[in-house]
Amino acid sequence: MPHGHFRPGDQVVILKGVAGGELWGDAMTVVTPSWHTPTDEDGWRLRDPNGGRQTFVTAHPRYLVHLSRRCPDCLIYLRALEDYLIPKFTDAGHVIDCAWYFTTDKNQVVHIADRGGR
Repeated sequence: MPHGHFRPGDQVVILKGVAGGELWGDAMTVVTPSWHTPTDEDGWRLRDPNGGRQTFVTAHPRYLVHLSRRCPDCLIYLRALEDYLIPKFTDAGHVIDCAWYFTTDKNQVVHIADRGGR
């Protein structure tokens, strides 16, 4: 997703795995634009409503999917991920964290494909 696809106040999810035959992830609120250092591109500062050690993190927009509105782009992306990923994880009795993301010591969420970045 491009940076401009999101705006402050949007409810989003960073998908983390599969549980019970569905994708699951961390739901957050978009707060403000923020530089995503690992990709050296525009990102978004997000707020985790559950708080904790990393209440605020910065993520690249391609890591995000809308929760608060049903936009066609996010729905197409979500359906494609479901079609591809869910059949790979048929054990509906377990929560599977696919370890696609990690958080740096600077509270930057990074996809494993981007870890070799800056």
